[in-house]
Amino acid sequence: MTTRPPKESPELRDLRERIDKVDRRIVELLNERAELTIEAGREKAKLGRRAIRDARREREVLLRVSIANDGPLPQADLIALYRRLIAASRELETRDRQRRASDAEDPSAEPPSA
Repeated sequence: MTTRPPKESPELRDLRERIDKVDRRIVELLNERAELTIEAGREKAKLGRRAIRDARREREVLLRVSIANDGPLPQADLIALYRRLIAASRELETRDRQRRASDAEDPSAEPPSA
């Protein structure tokens, strides 16, 4: 007995295509945010700030996105997504600082290609 894949209506196909477009925009925005995070980390380093984590700033971000959320995404899910995003951002900043420190110690190292 062979099972057939479920049928896809034109409406479902259209919705899925729209979701795919939104996903691409989300990825672009996440990468833009990541680049800004790295730049912010470099600025913090210039100012002599050694700590990467800024708990006050993280609370502000979570508060702002909570206020901006009109649903239907549940608040708890949005906060969980942003907590993970913030953690990934801290990791990016950490790796960037480590790479820059390593490059400063070894001036003969070639800069990364763009």
